[in-house]
Amino acid sequence: MGKIEARLAELGIELPPAAIPKAAKIETYMIYNGTLRVSGQLPALGGDIKYIGHVGRERSLEEGQAAARLSALNVLAQAKHALGGDVDGDLDRIERVLNLRGFVATVEGFDQVAQVVNGASELMHDVFGELGKHTRTAIGVASMPYNVTVEIEALFALKN
Repeated sequence: MGKIEARLAELGIELPPAAIPKAAKIETYMIYNGTLRVSGQLPALGGDIKYIGHVGRERSLEEGQAAARLSALNVLAQAKHALGGDVDGDLDRIERVLNLRGFVATVEGFDQVAQVVNGASELMHDVFGELGKHTRTAIGVASMPYNVTVEIEALFALKN
């Protein structure tokens, strides 16, 4: 068991299986020039979307944060898959979390988008420690695919 897998176990976190894209002909991840980019991940578990609706209307700030955290867990599941498969993927190959982008379905005037995306950022810091600190974009939007509450994508630096 690697360092990151041990940290996940210590935190009581079990990663979901990596999801297969439903909509477009896209790559769920791409490794290029020493980086791993993971496409936007939804707040789903076992193929079921767990958070539907807009923060500030159907969803509370705390539910938005939970949706961001679940989406980030799916990012890590994709990273693990990219780095060797669902069972044997080596998350220790991640040298640093470089960037997160969070998209949050919100009502007009909702000004706590950054706090929602903190659900994802805090997970990365919990799992990777100081190497989990990253740059970030948090964007509130009027509409999301499948009416999900949050979508998170990530960029990681990989060890050589």
